[in-house]
Amino acid sequence: MAARARPVADHPLADRYREVRALSRAIAAPLSDADATIQPMPDASPAKWHLAHSSWFFETFILRDHVPGYQACDDRFAFLFNSYYNAEGERQPRDRRGMLSRPTLREILDYRAWVDAAVAEAIPSLSAAVRDRIELGLNHEQQHQELMLMDMLATFAENPLAPALWEPAPAPPAPPASRPAWVEGETGLVEIGHDRSAFGFDCEAPRHRALLHPHALADRLVVNGEWLGFIDDGGYRQPELWLADGWAWAVDNRVEAPLYWRPRDGGWNRFGLDGLAPLDPDEPVCHISFYEADAYARWAGARLSTEAEWEAAASSLDPAGGNQLDAAGPVRPRPAPGGPGPRQMFGDVWEWTASAFLPYPGFRPETGALGEYNGKFMANQFVLRGGSCATPRGHVRASYRNFFYPHQRWQFAGLRLAKDL
Repeated sequence: MAARARPVADHPLADRYREVRALSRAIAAPLSDADATIQPMPDASPAKWHLAHSSWFFETFILRDHVPGYQACDDRFAFLFNSYYNAEGERQPRDRRGMLSRPTLREILDYRAWVDAAVAEAIPSLSAAVRDRIELGLNHEQQHQELMLMDMLATFAENPLAPALWEPAPAPPAPPASRPAWVEGETGLVEIGHDRSAFGFDCEAPRHRALLHPHALADRLVVNGEWLGFIDDGGYRQPELWLADGWAWAVDNRVEAPLYWRPRDGGWNRFGLDGLAPLDPDEPVCHISFYEADAYARWAGARLSTEAEWEAAASSLDPAGGNQLDAAGPVRPRPAPGGPGPRQMFGDVWEWTASAFLPYPGFRPETGALGEYNGKFMANQFVLRGGSCATPRGHVRASYRNFFYPHQRWQFAGLRLAKDL
């Protein structure tokens, strides 16, 4: 399979398209075909599936639907690389994506090149509405870039050799974590949600009013050293700290520490994409479930913030700031920088909130198959805010709503404490 020779469109959207698509390839560049094929658990997907699915998205919802005469690269790919769009027909079962040894990684990269050439040629002639759909596809791909990093970490964590995907990079100097300070939040009626003046996912809208009661947020994220205190105090063995479902999950799965923490010589190491390293007590705690975050907050005499409290505090801050993904390379949370709070609102780790992922008042999903993108997942999941070290810079904003089931913890997720005043 070879990409067709086509002219490259001279258009700002074409430049953005190339930039986003190139980052996906760069993330996957260190992988062998075997690395890119493994599926470590049903929630995760192989790296080459992510590379192919994001291409299928553009091929299906842009090229097939809006470019007359487009010839699909391979008609069989529609079955292999559809994710959960029921309107698009049958598909490879999610928990068996790792059985796809063919097509190979090389063939998947050729598929990407085929789609990229066709999109580049089509962009100048597409309507504004279809170009908006390309923007949706690019944001969708950025989500899969973070998912790919999450799933690659889960894959490498299954290997007893604890291989590193990238060499460790020295952390920038940061002061030792001091006791967290409290930053009083807004009170009364505030407006939250996306105003649709630029790109935003449908679940972020409409903008609406929310009532905030007197409260405060911690000026930084909870760090590993503080989590060690929770462990040493028997936090994982005290049922009174846990929601009933959380306690049952922790007992059934013998959970004793965050995911990827490994005991060694009376202490702890942590495994990351840069390999196995001693636990840094000043780094934000990462890879915890909602259940763990909620139990820790109760142990600390605090609570998790609501998503409205979080958004009100973050709305005046730069969403492109903080420790986020700029290029393929070492990805890990970093200690909080100095200065006044609230700090680390964007980047490092996604912050669990106490808010269920539910529709905002007046929510309307996208029409057609793309309406399945967010709305059908508004049950039994909780909202996370702020992005992480694996989130491509420029992807998140104050209104951005991520969501996971409360037991999941392979994502780069941590917490910030909140309290009532």
